[in-house]
Amino acid sequence: MLDVRSLTKRYGETLALDDLSFEVAKGEVVGFLGPNGAGKTTTIRILTGYLPATRGTVRVAGLDVLRENRAVRQQIGYLPENVPIYTDMRVDEYLRYRARLKKVPRQEIPSRIEASLDLCGVREVRRKIIGNLSRGYRQRVGLADTLLHDPPLLILDEPTSGLDPNQRREVRRLLANLGERHTVFLSSHILSEVESVASRVIIVNAGRIVVDEPIAELQSRFDRSAVIHVRVRADVSAAKQELMAADGVKECTAAASEDGVVHIQIRTEGGRDVREALHARLVARGWPVLELARQAQSLEELFAKVTLGVEEELR
Repeated sequence: MLDVRSLTKRYGETLALDDLSFEVAKGEVVGFLGPNGAGKTTTIRILTGYLPATRGTVRVAGLDVLRENRAVRQQIGYLPENVPIYTDMRVDEYLRYRARLKKVPRQEIPSRIEASLDLCGVREVRRKIIGNLSRGYRQRVGLADTLLHDPPLLILDEPTSGLDPNQRREVRRLLANLGERHTVFLSSHILSEVESVASRVIIVNAGRIVVDEPIAELQSRFDRSAVIHVRVRADVSAAKQELMAADGVKECTAAASEDGVVHIQIRTEGGRDVREALHARLVARGWPVLELARQAQSLEELFAKVTLGVEEELR
């Protein structure tokens, strides 16, 4: 769906993008991450045809962004960080106006508007003036606009910027639904949001790609010392002694709560996953196991390690 090859952008002597290459397959939801000044906005502007590259090619659904710009825009639904929206229009009037601009066939405009209203949860405000809506609703109207021509690729730049936690939760739920029908290329500083909807991340730093892989694989490569949490009904010292005897356990700390449940944190050697062996030992002693879970590092922790230059973690 999206094919980027050797993408390079210079502003005079400043190298903003340095030979970026990546692909996004049809149906993927990919998070595009990086610190401020890393080149995210420049990349998105090139992908959407608003800015020419110094060198390299971008293809959307097989179409060259530079040579077939008009056709490419029919394949893309683009939501910029600051949604350009006419606040003095009613929601349905604005969507009808935008549908005509996007050359949606006249007979299809009503059904496309109805579908966008439903998908983005703005049907109840369709007759309201946009300027009177909350920022969360305005953001959803912007998303409804991106969907009017039913584009196969959605490029979303900070879709929850400026929203409160409840509004972010609503938009995050919407993004998860969109990912079932569209290819989504999502840029956001809210990494928990990306982690909840994307299966893969591309991280750029100083104009270069430093990570391009599924989130699960990235977590696995960093988890050299796995942490396993256990909750069990047992004697503290006996439980600790039993689990420390398991092969691969490096460290074990335990404490009992007032309700008689023992909380144990285990670190393993070389990131080994020893949950099956631990469970077998606890069950053999007749102790009720309430929880046994491996703690993966969050995307936020991984992002910090990558962008702060801890490259040895990736080797």
